[in-house]
Amino acid sequence: MRRFLLLYATQQGQAKAIAEEICEQAVVHGFSADLHCISESSKYDLKTETAPLVVVVSTTGTGDPPDTARKFVKEIQNQTLPVDFFAHLRYGLLGLGDSEYTYFCNGGKIIDKRLQELGARHFYDTGHADDCVGLELVVEPWIAGLWPALREHFRSSRGQEEISGTAPVASPASSRTDLVKSELLYIESQVELLRFDDSGRKDSEVLKQNAVNSNQSNVLIEDFESSLTRSVPPLSQASLNVPALPPEYLQVHLQESLGQEESQASVTSADPIFQVPISKAVQLTTNDAIKTTLLVELDISKTDFSYQPGDAFSVICPNSDSEVQSLLQRLQLEDKREHYVLLKIKTDTKKKGAALPQHIPARCSLQFIFTWCLEIRAIPKKAFLRALVDYTSDSAEKRRLQELCSKQGAADYSRFVRDACACLLDLLLAFPSCQPPLSLLLEHLPKLQPRPYSCASSSLFHPGKLHFVFNVVEFLSTAPTEVLRKGVCTGWLALLVASVLQPNTYASHEDSRKAVAPKISISPRTTNYFHLPNDPSIPIIMVGPGTGIAPFIGFLQHREKLQEQHPDGNFGAVWLFFGCRHKDRDYLFRKELRHFLKHGILTHLKVSFSRDAPVGEEEATAKYVQDNIQLHGQEVVRILLHENGCIYVCGDAKNMAKDVHDALVEIISKEIGVEKLEAMKTLATLKEEKRYLQDIWS
Repeated sequence: MRRFLLLYATQQGQAKAIAEEICEQAVVHGFSADLHCISESSKYDLKTETAPLVVVVSTTGTGDPPDTARKFVKEIQNQTLPVDFFAHLRYGLLGLGDSEYTYFCNGGKIIDKRLQELGARHFYDTGHADDCVGLELVVEPWIAGLWPALREHFRSSRGQEEISGTAPVASPASSRTDLVKSELLYIESQVELLRFDDSGRKDSEVLKQNAVNSNQSNVLIEDFESSLTRSVPPLSQASLNVPALPPEYLQVHLQESLGQEESQASVTSADPIFQVPISKAVQLTTNDAIKTTLLVELDISKTDFSYQPGDAFSVICPNSDSEVQSLLQRLQLEDKREHYVLLKIKTDTKKKGAALPQHIPARCSLQFIFTWCLEIRAIPKKAFLRALVDYTSDSAEKRRLQELCSKQGAADYSRFVRDACACLLDLLLAFPSCQPPLSLLLEHLPKLQPRPYSCASSSLFHPGKLHFVFNVVEFLSTAPTEVLRKGVCTGWLALLVASVLQPNTYASHEDSRKAVAPKISISPRTTNYFHLPNDPSIPIIMVGPGTGIAPFIGFLQHREKLQEQHPDGNFGAVWLFFGCRHKDRDYLFRKELRHFLKHGILTHLKVSFSRDAPVGEEEATAKYVQDNIQLHGQEVVRILLHENGCIYVCGDAKNMAKDVHDALVEIISKEIGVEKLEAMKTLATLKEEKRYLQDIWS
């Protein structure tokens, strides 16, 4: 079979899952994929690789390649490499990203650009998949187009070999064997498609019959609205292109436990984990604020955890107890929740390179795995829906799951699964005849990811302590019925600190109450770019509405201590653009900001209140932080372009970061009299110089 090298660089498993899908489809199309994580450099060698290369790369942070690609990127960025270093290489690259972030698909773009600079050439155009609208909208057609591109590559390269007389000679026996295997797999795949086409027609007939029955009650099927569980024509009557069934590969055995205790230490992590007590928790907003914002203080004095202002760290959090119990009940496994889960690879699996999931520790209970290891809130991918089809007995439910994972049902999948934040439990409640085995869930549910938070303190100001700030996330899940849910981590933290929570008395540093301090597990994050300049004379501008102010409180605390230590030092101007809804409800750190302003730590404070009636001319024109930036455009441009200053933006990626970027383009264009394109280039230069820094999230 014709071989290609398939590499993936993943942060949270998306790129790996897509690469595995390519690997499985390759066999059906008569190819053999040599699949590796890009970090496994001992298993491949691009310097000598003669086969075509396919790379799937995600993006992390604010445009960085994933951690697994760091070593690879560092190696290819070596400036001593000759320009023809990869001249022999032909490749296709699929980048994954989120257009809510400024550096869309930048992880892939960095690798793509450098491979080209080193002489590699595309045999297939690069794809950029957008998680903001649904990765599958680009991923599925990109994979479909990969096979003809590979066939054309092998055809043309074979022609070149024949011209040069270097065509490799394969043994007739092995060629025949590969051909027979390839043809058999191709026939199997066609049978699979035909089977779905037939079942689609049969189920369409069922739905048509339902429509006839409904007609007898004077209700037409067209009168119904589509929903998670029900479609309407033309989809309900369409023949479907359904993805191939992902091969099952796990064998699960449940063993009664001997009452051994489990701990969070069993949770797998690439970074060191510190268990630290919560020493204080403060509600920063009033009870009538739209969002509840909490500040939590951790006691890190008995650990060697260290941080700088601007750093972030991860909180290892569990799933909601009630959701875990509901899921186990629905799976009829509640009576086995204390049983140990023993995993093995199925001996007859067709999955190439099948391996035990690394995020599921050995000899842990079912309850522990569902609580601490699996992202049970994850939006099920189409491959998961396809796998659930075969464990659904009701024909109408089966048909609907087929529709949701089909090419024809892409819009319904986006609307009722992805956009509705449907999770596995929602699907199982919506489709009661679906009875998947535990092994299938362990194969498809991704790792429960630690949640990142910005450090909101300075260790100079609060020795042995670490502060962070968050909104308690609440959202409506609409599948299959409306349910108010809290964020996995913020909901858990809010519950955890309830016994020690204080009202907004952040300025008082002593807690008079003596409640037992709950503990949480944290790990450091390796980002090291969002820091104060080494030279304190450099002026800085900070933009942080809402909880985006968190790292800037750390900056200001740090500067206060530095100014105390160096009273004659040269310290540059410090601007803060802050915004919130209401002055009296969610103006976070109001007293602290006044203190910093009064003592000259903060030289300019510009605050916007988006929901209050404006008072005075400035408030009337500055509803949001970007409005205030435009109002003070002359000073901002002077700092950035004439005084070598830095600008930091922290907060929401979806709207705020883009609006701030647009405002900066506007003021640069206006103040120095250039076209917007030129202003955008100026900002790009600031980013390259690490003078325009973002810590943003969606």
